[in-house]
Amino acid sequence: MPIHLGSNQYGKAENRVVRIYRDTPRHQIRDLNVSTALRGRFDEAHTSGDQKDVLPTDTQKNTVFAYAKKIGVASIEEFALALADRYLEACPAAEGARVEVDEYAWDRIVVDGTGHDHSFVRSGGGVRTTVVNVDGRGEDRVAHVVSGIKDLVVLKSTGSEFHGFLKDEYTTLQETTDRILATSLVARWRYSGTEIDWDKTYDSIRALLLQRFAEIHSLALQQTLNGMGTSVLEQHGEVAEIKFSAPNKHHFLSDLSPFGLDNPGEVFYAADRPYGLIEASVVRDEAPDAGNAWHAIPGFC
Repeated sequence: MPIHLGSNQYGKAENRVVRIYRDTPRHQIRDLNVSTALRGRFDEAHTSGDQKDVLPTDTQKNTVFAYAKKIGVASIEEFALALADRYLEACPAAEGARVEVDEYAWDRIVVDGTGHDHSFVRSGGGVRTTVVNVDGRGEDRVAHVVSGIKDLVVLKSTGSEFHGFLKDEYTTLQETTDRILATSLVARWRYSGTEIDWDKTYDSIRALLLQRFAEIHSLALQQTLNGMGTSVLEQHGEVAEIKFSAPNKHHFLSDLSPFGLDNPGEVFYAADRPYGLIEASVVRDEAPDAGNAWHAIPGFC
């Protein structure tokens, strides 16, 4: 029975890079977690151990830190694209490069009503992320950018219902017209090109997602996600599609009757598992082909 080497890639995962801009007394900070990978003609490294075509993972790591100084971090998308092109330039056997960047936000500490010049507090409003996949070089170069946000914890204390669902002999869930809706949202969107004002577009989409989560009277988390995604595509023509992964953060009403207390939707206990996991995509009808855009991005349907 013939056996052959299947798909493979290699790289350096989770390079933690903090870039401080201190050319003025008011410092700026970009706090990144960068993972890199190359794919291509690396069969001999696997079949015979010959490393002549392999650009070491340590070199990939060093490039991340060097580029943080050399070109800086104007946006995580621009930084990832530059890294991917550099790896393909440095490694002739590579046919594609994948660079994933998470960015952790920091806010200025407020002192006497003003943000301090060089003291910061970590923000808790979700983690910005991007995944860049570049295939080929020169005229054959194809670049895909998927950006998004993860660990964005949101909650509605009312304005959410869930009823009319299918029931069988194992169904115990009660229908409700008033419940807590909460999730730790992951949203990723694929851009149609690379000529994008990355920071401005990210800020706009993040704000729109939060706005629509608040505004939509939810009959189901699925309906909420579809409404959020539709609004993004309607207002951002540069986005080809958006995908969501949304675990339910269940909140159950606590029974206070043994203590002689009423509980009209005021005291809950939060359960972390098991949880419902809702995944959905909203796609523009004439979206360009995704190619390798979603390569090695787990957790989506």
